[in-house]
Amino acid sequence: MPRSLTPLLVAVLVICSVHQVLTSVTAPVVTALSFTPTQLGLVFTIASVTIALSGPLWGLLVDAAGPRPVLLAGLCLCVAGPAGFAAAVTFGIDETLTPDVAFLLVLLFRSVLFSAGLASVLVVALAVAGLSTSGETARTRAVSFVGAAQGLAVLLGPVLGGALAVASLALPLYVAPALALLLAFLGMSLFQAPAEQHEPVRVRPLELLPVFGAGFFAYLSLALLQAVVLYFATDRLDERVGSGSVEGLLFASGIGLLLTQGLLVPLLKWSPTRLMTVGGPVALAGCALVAVAPSSALMALAFLVVSVGGGLAITGFGAAASLGVGPRHQGVVAGLVTGVSGLAFLGGPVLGALLYEAAPILPVLAAGAAALVATGLAFVPALFRSEPSLPH
Repeated sequence: MPRSLTPLLVAVLVICSVHQVLTSVTAPVVTALSFTPTQLGLVFTIASVTIALSGPLWGLLVDAAGPRPVLLAGLCLCVAGPAGFAAAVTFGIDETLTPDVAFLLVLLFRSVLFSAGLASVLVVALAVAGLSTSGETARTRAVSFVGAAQGLAVLLGPVLGGALAVASLALPLYVAPALALLLAFLGMSLFQAPAEQHEPVRVRPLELLPVFGAGFFAYLSLALLQAVVLYFATDRLDERVGSGSVEGLLFASGIGLLLTQGLLVPLLKWSPTRLMTVGGPVALAGCALVAVAPSSALMALAFLVVSVGGGLAITGFGAAASLGVGPRHQGVVAGLVTGVSGLAFLGGPVLGALLYEAAPILPVLAAGAAALVATGLAFVPALFRSEPSLPH
């Protein structure tokens, strides 16, 4: 693993864990503040919008100024966001702030500043993965480790948040900025920008359009299935999902992504195209299992299959996008990859809610359809490569 990437993997793990901690306490916190369900929805929606919009902007800055100043700016936002969120909640609960002012401050600090900082850390990590490696195998492996750090955070964050909340609901709010501040000091002292790589572009830019389409639909498939889990938690229309099994489904999904990106992808050493063309059908098979699984245990297995397929596909997407451009444009490609994931996780819950109201099975079918579309688009770059090479 490149030395310049190691501190960034730690940064991704810590900041994404902070994100999961804040997510786990956001609902009870806004309930204490007497926010409406619509206001709670806006907190998460604006966070996704911020990631989708800020990712490409951070990418442009990485290409223009280098990864180090962008990482510093992002880590500062990751400290300021949770700190401001904690202050807004504290002063909102004791009625120092009016509910409307508290809500606006929660949106500013929790949804905008922290989400922008989170996007910065992800963009820098992906850009450095591209800048510090050469060759298809090494690049794919580096991208997969960035995803694995996110997957590990998905498992650790809620556990940490729940353990802290047992002592006090406010404790996670104060621990989150403290962790981010500690990371900011350590991360900036240990991080060294990678030496610039001089390697030719292997993929013509036109090929990146279907690659990004495949990535969007792969992420959308995962987002729809994760939304289904949330509906199971609040609406027991599906008799297969019993008490406590919702947590099992989330764990199965998280462990599938972690093992796939942290272990399976590096061991397989497959090309990005193969990861996408295999991952899509695996995710589709998992969606079919979700639709027919007769028990919560088999449904957990189905969610594991979906996450394995999704992990293969989104890793292939990130690696293919990175390999599609030279060193000068690793930042903007990393920003676009981050923006695509934010866009998918913005649209997935909205689309899933509309479909679920019509029939609980429809979001599952839509997730399968998204995986199928992702698979089809993943084959398009191979068609380009089958044509005679054009001069650059």
